Amino acid sequence: MRGGRCFRPQQETATMASPRTVTIVALSFALGLFFVFMGTIKLTPRLSKDAYSEMKRAYKSYAKALPGLKKMGVSSVLLRKTIGTLELVGDPLKRYAHALVFGILLTCRLLVARQGEDRPEPEASREEQANARDKNKVKVS
Repeated sequence: MRGGRCFRPQQETATMASPRTVTIVALSFALGLFFVFMGTIKLTPRLSKDAYSEMKRAYKSYAKALPGLKKMGVSSVLLRKTIGTLELVGDPLKRYAHALVFGILLTCRLLVARQGEDRPEPEASREEQANARDKNKVKVS
């Protein structure tokens, strides 16, 4: 007895994982398998020749949509293989996922901004804009 109370040692009880923990682990495992599957499809036709052909076609269209990649020397094949490899080894990169997504978003924003700069404006439209600005000005005397 300690201080007038009975002292009982704690009994060991079997603890079960909460349903929430089981769900999160199951979803993480399923998502990991999905990324491995998709990464493998992007790299090799062994799992599905149709899906591999579809991925090749899709990445060709992605490369056409981003001309900045071509300027940097990134072909559709290199882009597909890089992303496929990242999906396969992506599990250790989970802690950097937010930074990677943010970096990709910033890069896309930069590419969009640069595409607007690459287009030369016709000389006639510049003169029309200047004339329109002059007409809208109010003269104060």
